[in-house]
Amino acid sequence: MDHFRNPRNMGEMKDADAIGEVGNPVCGDLMYIYIKVKEEGVTEVIDGISFQTFGCAAAIATSSMITELAKGKTLEEAAKITRDNIADSLDGLPPIKLHCSNLASDALRDAIKKYREKKK
Repeated sequence: MDHFRNPRNMGEMKDADAIGEVGNPVCGDLMYIYIKVKEEGVTEVIDGISFQTFGCAAAIATSSMITELAKGKTLEEAAKITRDNIADSLDGLPPIKLHCSNLASDALRDAIKKYREKKK
């Protein structure tokens, strides 16, 4: 509940390097994950991350948590964050809300994919 009541890294990032977007037409949740990437030699690190989520408390909490989990990670490390990592970090989610953690990890992977495509 803390990540719902006091979300971390919430808000649009105007100078994002990439924006991941996912939605669930069944429940109506919509998530945007914004990333800023810093190149450290050949390594690319998530230097800044934020989110905008339109949805339920679980959707907001999972979006907040994934930003905390991904900040400072390499793109490879961040892309490996799973729904279980998110749910465990939130001390669990009701089974009916596990799809929210899927959305959050999918949105981050979408942002990473778009960043890599843009760099090519």
